[in-house]
Amino acid sequence: MKRILVGIKRVVDYDVRIRVKPDGSGVVTDGVKMSINPFDEIALEEAIRIKERGGAEAKELEIVVATVGTQDAQQQLRTALAMGADRAVLVENAAPVEALDVAKAFLKLIEKEQPFLVILGKQAIDDDNNQTGQMLAALWNRPQATFASRVELGDGKASVTREVDAGLETLEIDLPAVVTTDLRLNEPRYVKLPDIMKAKKKPLDTLTFAALAVEPRQQLKLVRFEPPPQRQKGVRVKDAAELVEALRKKGLL
Repeated sequence: MKRILVGIKRVVDYDVRIRVKPDGSGVVTDGVKMSINPFDEIALEEAIRIKERGGAEAKELEIVVATVGTQDAQQQLRTALAMGADRAVLVENAAPVEALDVAKAFLKLIEKEQPFLVILGKQAIDDDNNQTGQMLAALWNRPQATFASRVELGDGKASVTREVDAGLETLEIDLPAVVTTDLRLNEPRYVKLPDIMKAKKKPLDTLTFAALAVEPRQQLKLVRFEPPPQRQKGVRVKDAAELVEALRKKGLL
C-alpha cells in the first residue's frame, strides 16, 4: 500500500494571546486552547486532497499522521483523523524536544512505513525554527522542496511551486521526497461531528524514543522567557515639517 506521512505539532492556538509565566520559566498553557500547528494543518489538508484526487486508486493510498509530544497530543491526532487521515502515531515524550531529535524519530517512522511522500508544515508557530523538514530530508538522503504553494504529483516525480523572495520557483523532484507547506497552498477543511465520531475508531499507536532507537540530546537550553516590550503610543503630526522636528527631538535625524 502507498503511504503519505504527515507530521503535525501541538501548539497554542493562533487566536490565543500568549502569556509568559510570572517566573519567566515558560508560556502559560494551563486552560489554554491547543490546536494543530496551522502550517501542519495545511500539510494534512494537502495529503487528503492528493488522496481525493486519486479516484479509484485512492483506496490504495493511506495517510499516516504522526507527532512527538505528551499524551495530550492525542487530541490533535484525533482531530487529524477526523479531517481524513487513516492512522495516527504518537511518539510519546514529556520533555522538551529539539528539531533534530524529531527528524530522527520521523526517519525511523519512514523506515517502518515506507511512504512515497512526507509532508510537514514549513515551521511551527511556537518556536518558528523552520528546521525539521530540512533535517529530515538530509537524514533520509532524499530530495526536498520547501515553502510549497502548489504540489502536483506525476509518475515517480513531484512538481512543487515554492515561494521565494523574487516570486515563484518551480522544482521537479524525484519521489520519495520531503515537502514543507506554506500558507497559500490550500485552506484546511472544517471538521464535522460525524467525522469526529468516526475518528474515535481509527487506530492511534503510541511509541517511545526508546522503541525507535532514538536517544534525544538537548543541545539548546532555554534560560528565560520574556514578553516583547510594550509599544509606545504613536504620535500624530500635522505635516512633514512637524514629523521632521519630532524625529530630530528623538535623535533619529
